[in-house]
Amino acid sequence: MPTYTYQVVTDDDSGEIFEVFQPMSDPPLKSHPETGEPVRRIPSVPNINTQWNEKGGKLSNKNLDRLGFTKYEKAGDGVYEKKAGDGPDTIQR
Repeated sequence: MPTYTYQVVTDDDSGEIFEVFQPMSDPPLKSHPETGEPVRRIPSVPNINTQWNEKGGKLSNKNLDRLGFTKYEKAGDGVYEKKAGDGPDTIQR
């Protein structure tokens, strides 16, 4: 269940900030659960784990190659070198 951040609505935007665990299917809160004051949801960036570990996880070059993806890494000014997959060894802009 995701955590949503809310802030109590005030004229100077200094209202209390709090977090609520709620299902994605629930509508956003319109009032503070304890005080009943009006609130607004604060947008936040999701925390997504993209690596299992430092030595190679689900996004390792080996796994990307095995799954048919091509990966390039920047090697210099406008030059990219292939690290996994098919395609030219380098590309330039």
